[in-house]
Amino acid sequence: MKNMFKKAIVAVAAAGMLALPALQAAVADTITVGAILAETGPSFLGVPEANTLRMLTEELNARGGINGNTIELIVKDSGGNPEKAISFAKQLIEENKVFAIIGPSTSGETMKIKNIAEQTETILISCAAAEVIVNPVAKWVFKTPQMDSDAVKKIYMEMNRQNIAKIAVVAGNTGFGKAGKDQLLQIAPEFGIEVVISEVYDKDATDLSAVVAKLMANKDIQAVVNWSIVPAQSIIIKNIRQAGWDVPIFQSHGFGNIKFVQAAGDAADGTIFPAGRLLVADVLPDDHPQKEVLVKYKNDYESRFKEDVSTFGGHAYDAFMILVQAIAEAGPDKAKVRDAIENMKGFVGTGGIFNFSPEDHTGLGLDGFELITVKDGKFALYMN
Repeated sequence: MKNMFKKAIVAVAAAGMLALPALQAAVADTITVGAILAETGPSFLGVPEANTLRMLTEELNARGGINGNTIELIVKDSGGNPEKAISFAKQLIEENKVFAIIGPSTSGETMKIKNIAEQTETILISCAAAEVIVNPVAKWVFKTPQMDSDAVKKIYMEMNRQNIAKIAVVAGNTGFGKAGKDQLLQIAPEFGIEVVISEVYDKDATDLSAVVAKLMANKDIQAVVNWSIVPAQSIIIKNIRQAGWDVPIFQSHGFGNIKFVQAAGDAADGTIFPAGRLLVADVLPDDHPQKEVLVKYKNDYESRFKEDVSTFGGHAYDAFMILVQAIAEAGPDKAKVRDAIENMKGFVGTGGIFNFSPEDHTGLGLDGFELITVKDGKFALYMN
């Protein structure tokens, strides 16, 4: 009977579901999990992440927790401020004695606390995307968003199909923006693409028409890539269309919240970007291996919070469920759980099917992405 229950736990968690059997351990305990998320600040990232973690924690505990152990979730609002992230990381580790930390929301914050996690041997599962978070690999640090380099390759593959060879790159002045800009410049020659001009804009900007005018002055530009996670990325789109420039606009996977579309208005229509399949879950074939997980999370989130699901909430979902599965398999032992994450294979999440290894603490490849577009103010599969 005991073996039957154990198999059920692993099978259900691997499917990304929440209905973990409530096994009554001999000594039930509370596992404290910290989260550092930008619920406020210059982004739309932290709110869906925090909502998701609170929802999952409540549902899991209502089912009896993990082997009888309940989760105590402590969420700290960093406002996207790296210095606050440092303070909260130390507080969660030293005072709250957390088992693991989920987050931060942004790459800049994550890089600030990466060494803290390493030095204190605390599991950190970041919801941020920059490749430098896991490259080089740090023993205790993982992330759930797909790799920047794979997002760039997905964009450049489509540009090759459209015979686009000369582009402009614009990026927000955040850790994510800098990392993505570096990848765009580095990988371009592999696809025969020339970055004619590269510009950085302030994350708090409200008018970027001067940047757009500078881009438009170069008549060779065939497309624009806008790499950002802040609301100013929507202003670039608006300013481009307001100037009457009918250039193809590509966005990063940091565009995966419908609020960015709403901020850009009609100008967002036709925008192309790589993202996980969560944004188009309803149109996936019924036999797609992610469909059940995606539709359940989407329906649960949207019915509870009365807002569209986003890529960013999905990153938090994946982080939480990966941690839950690892604890179910290894027990509440930090070192064993770290090992379980590092060796986890075939985990079905919102970002793709994760296969971690000692050399890969993201666990996702190019196949974690679909090309998404905006059609009539909604996300839709891009049909090339």
